[in-house]
Amino acid sequence: MSTVLGMNQYGKAETRVVRICRDTPVHEIRDLNVSTTLRGDFDRAHTIGDQSMVLPTDSQKNTAFAYAKTHGTDSIEDYAIALGRRLLDAAPAARQVRVRVQEYAWDRIGHHSFVRRGGGIRTCVVTVTRSGSGDEWDTRVLSGVEDLVVLNSTGSEFKGFLKEEYTTLPEADDRILATSLVAKWRHTGTDADWNGSYAAALNTLLETFAGTYSRALQETLYMMGAALLESQDALAEVRFSAPNKHHFLVDFSDFRVDGLTNDGEVFVAADRPYGLIEAQVVRDDAPAAGDAWLAEPGFC
Repeated sequence: MSTVLGMNQYGKAETRVVRICRDTPVHEIRDLNVSTTLRGDFDRAHTIGDQSMVLPTDSQKNTAFAYAKTHGTDSIEDYAIALGRRLLDAAPAARQVRVRVQEYAWDRIGHHSFVRRGGGIRTCVVTVTRSGSGDEWDTRVLSGVEDLVVLNSTGSEFKGFLKEEYTTLPEADDRILATSLVAKWRHTGTDADWNGSYAAALNTLLETFAGTYSRALQETLYMMGAALLESQDALAEVRFSAPNKHHFLVDFSDFRVDGLTNDGEVFVAADRPYGLIEAQVVRDDAPAAGDAWLAEPGFC
C-alpha cells in the first residue's frame, strides 16, 4: 500500500488581542480574538519532518500582537487584511492565508472604564492569496456578526407543512420566532468604510427582522438578506446560519389551580434539539466567490 499527503493547513487559533489606545485621557479599547491559518507547500514538514519552510505558529501569534500596535485596529477588516499580507510575506511556501477575527464590544462608563456589551459579536474572515508573480495578492473579505440573539414575540406563523405518520407538530398561527443568528456578507472589493458598512448592515438586518411578518424562519432570512444587498451595492452575497430557538407554551391544564389559563404568555425555552436553517442570498450580477476555501461548505 502507498500513501500520499492530502490537503493540509496550519496556524494559530484564538489569539486574544486587547489593544488600549492611550493617545488621549479618554481611552479606547478593541478586544479581539484572532485566528490565522496558512496553506501552501508544507508537504516536507509532514512527510520527512523538514520544518525549514514552516513559519511557527508562535510567530503568527506574535505578528498578531505586533500589528495591533504598528498597524492599528481601527476596523477588524483593515487589521486582518494587513496581518494576512504580512504573514504571506513572511512565509514564502504559503500560497494563501486566512485571518479570522471576532470583536467583543465594550461600552464606556468613564474616561478609562468600560462594561462588556451584550449582543452580537462582530466578525470578519479575510483570505489573501498569492497571484501573478507572487508579489501581488488577491484579497477576499467576509464581514459578519454571530451570537446575535433576536426574538419576535408575535408576527410569526408556521403551518401548511408536510405531514406524515410521525408528524406531531401542531400548526401555529401565532408563535414566538427566535434565533441566535450568524450572518456573513461578502464584499466585492477592499476599498470600504468597514465600520460604517458594518453598522449599516447590522441596522438593516435588525430592522428587517423586526418589520417582517414571518411565515417561516426561512422567509425571514431571505427577506433580511435581500434587504441587506439592496442597501449596499458593494456586497455580493449574504450567508445565514440560524438555529430556531424553540419556545413552547406551558400547559397549565394539569395544575390544581382553578381558573389558571395560559393565553400565550408563559413559555418554556428549549435549547435542544433545534431546527437549524441555513441559507445564502446572492446578488444576481455579483462576481463569483472564487477560491473554494473561501466559499466553504456550511455557509458560515
